[in-house]
Amino acid sequence: MNIPAYCEELGLKAQAASRALADVSGARRDDALRAIAAAIRANAQTLKRENKKDLEAGEANGLSSAMLDRLKIDDAGVEKIAKAVEEVAAQGDPLGAVLEGKVLPNGIKLQKLRVPIGVVLIIFESRPNVTSDAAALCLKSGNACVLRGGKEAVHSNKAIAKCVQEGLSKAGLDPNAVQLVETTDRAAVGELLRQEETIDLCIPRGGKSLIRAVVEQAHIPVIKHYNGICHTYVDGDCDEQMAVDLCVNGKTQRTGVCNATETILLHNDVVESGLAKKICDALVAKSCEIRGCEKTQAICSAAKAATEEDWGEEYLDLIVSIKIVDSIDEAIGHINQYGSKHTDAIVTTQIKAAEKFTKLVDTANAFVNCSTRFSDGGEYGLGAEIGISTDKLHSRGPMGAADLTTYKWVAYGDGQIRG
Repeated sequence: MNIPAYCEELGLKAQAASRALADVSGARRDDALRAIAAAIRANAQTLKRENKKDLEAGEANGLSSAMLDRLKIDDAGVEKIAKAVEEVAAQGDPLGAVLEGKVLPNGIKLQKLRVPIGVVLIIFESRPNVTSDAAALCLKSGNACVLRGGKEAVHSNKAIAKCVQEGLSKAGLDPNAVQLVETTDRAAVGELLRQEETIDLCIPRGGKSLIRAVVEQAHIPVIKHYNGICHTYVDGDCDEQMAVDLCVNGKTQRTGVCNATETILLHNDVVESGLAKKICDALVAKSCEIRGCEKTQAICSAAKAATEEDWGEEYLDLIVSIKIVDSIDEAIGHINQYGSKHTDAIVTTQIKAAEKFTKLVDTANAFVNCSTRFSDGGEYGLGAEIGISTDKLHSRGPMGAADLTTYKWVAYGDGQIRG
């Protein structure tokens, strides 16, 4: 395969499709999404068969249980994928909204309108549902997309992408509005990142090495969806049962996801009250490995010594790092030093502590008295999400369809000229 020519063709086809989408009504885009959901359900057996190939290859290659969990598609998974597409279709049209409007002193009527970005390149790793979620959100927002999934899900991604293109064709839209990069050759990523004439934005979802590689090679704007080094800080003044529940839920409810708690910070006062030991015992009862500071090891015999690397580690497993801190300021400092700006929570009964935490922690999602697991587009009412942005520009936190738009200024005059 001629990789440069292939990637150039992908970009050109996507650009042509995006320009055609600009003239497609919201109702027709929604019809296409419903057709895609129908195609996914109709091809359920094919999806599961192709997914089984990926699971077998993953097991043979030693993929972790967390990665295999992300990869798996069963009957419930097929239905979840289809419903997620339908949920996007049921949302309001993000395009055409007047964000700002005014009449200038010279009589020109000026409007700021929400419009598509154009062509979005999305690079992701092992979760095949990203193929359909990304396609749905891009179509909803009037964008064409080029999708490059990980080799772990190559068969699943191809099967889902085929359903997407089938739905587009049935709805009378250009199937090239959603294209999957079918080669696993890494050279294709570099070539796509250089297609600045046809691709307007890149959104990478994955670990440090993927994000770093994309940023270093990109000639186009990038919105990073970094790993989730999420913290739960238990303040000295808190509801004890709530603290136990939130720490256990944040860490153990589902470990292989980016909004799982990876580090728990405990105020020294909760050590003296016995709450810290209760939290550790509850985690151990869930078969969670604890890696802690010296004070943590003193109250929890099962705890292993934490290394410097542990504080910045996204485990995606039943492992948690725990540190005892002397103050909320120390907790905030720790989060800002080691966190990934994803999601961080405080458990407290003090409103001033909550306000200080939400103001000073450098994070996309600052939670008070709720589990970090709620950092999710579906939980926010956004439906499917393109991911959770850890960047500060353009979009931050869970990205829905509206976050895949930009704006243009439209002026209506009656012959005004500038003197």
